[in-house]
Amino acid sequence: MTANNKMRKGWVPVALTVAVACALGACKKDEQAAAGPQAAQQAAPAPTPETVVAASVSAMGVDQLRDAANTAYNDNRLYAPPGNNAMEYYLALRDKQPGDAGASSALSDLLPMTVIATEQSIAREDYEEASRLLALIGKADPNHPALERLKASVASGESKLKQQTETQKLTAEEEAKRKADQLKQREEDQRKQQEQQRQQVAQQEQTQREAAQREAAQREAAQREAAQREAAEREAAQRQQAASAAAARPAAASTELRAISQPGPKFPPAAQRAGATGSVQVEFTVGTDGNIASARVVSSDGTRQFQREFEREALNAVKRWRFQPIGQATTSRRTISFEQ
Repeated sequence: MTANNKMRKGWVPVALTVAVACALGACKKDEQAAAGPQAAQQAAPAPTPETVVAASVSAMGVDQLRDAANTAYNDNRLYAPPGNNAMEYYLALRDKQPGDAGASSALSDLLPMTVIATEQSIAREDYEEASRLLALIGKADPNHPALERLKASVASGESKLKQQTETQKLTAEEEAKRKADQLKQREEDQRKQQEQQRQQVAQQEQTQREAAQREAAQREAAQREAAQREAAEREAAQRQQAASAAAARPAAASTELRAISQPGPKFPPAAQRAGATGSVQVEFTVGTDGNIASARVVSSDGTRQFQREFEREALNAVKRWRFQPIGQATTSRRTISFEQ
């Protein structure tokens, strides 16, 4: 055997050893690369009620938190993204000021929407987001009735997803796409919830306005009816009083007023268009020839805006009245009503 042959035979085991080592190294790198995303996911601790509020949020001042919470709410960032949403800002504000009524009220409004968002995350197998939302709910209300049910759903879903992942490995690109789709769906669900809430508030306000208008119209109608009823009662009482007084006086044909003509008053057009009503009591003196010698307004009642017009038309009507001639001038009073 030559020296060259001996050398070649000596290199063969060494080459094989190096090749095997390289192949094993490459395989190990591939396995690490494939397991990288999953390992990173497993390494990230699940949020808890104690850690769900970002440190940067907790470090903000009271006024900063209140302004940031209002802005996030108006911008439709109700519970996402992490570290920049209304839930975290209000939770941090409540931690700093436990008696803040505004923060407590806002959290009460946001909790139902966060519960719905958690259910939607579970439905689309976005358990990472569902766990974060559960932590927000737990911090806002540790005794919320939906907490245990949602936790059980997340645990069951994560177990099933783990089994599926073991049987069907996702590539890094597919995993990234799935995460992007989940994020997009989160934002869409959040926007829809905000829009639904705004529509409900607008509908409630419209219903309240319509109810207030109906109540105002009913009150106005009741007031008109009461005014008309009072005017009719006064007029009836005055007529009865006049009749009683006439019956009590001795019969005197020479002073008894017997009407020949009593034209009614002209209804003021503006008052008629406005649906106004009123009454005017007029005192008048009848001369011996049966004509009206004088007339004056004693009192008037009705819509204040048209009171003077009612008085004027009542006087004009009375001045046109005519009676049979009498033995001596006689003064009397009558109430002129203006009814629609």
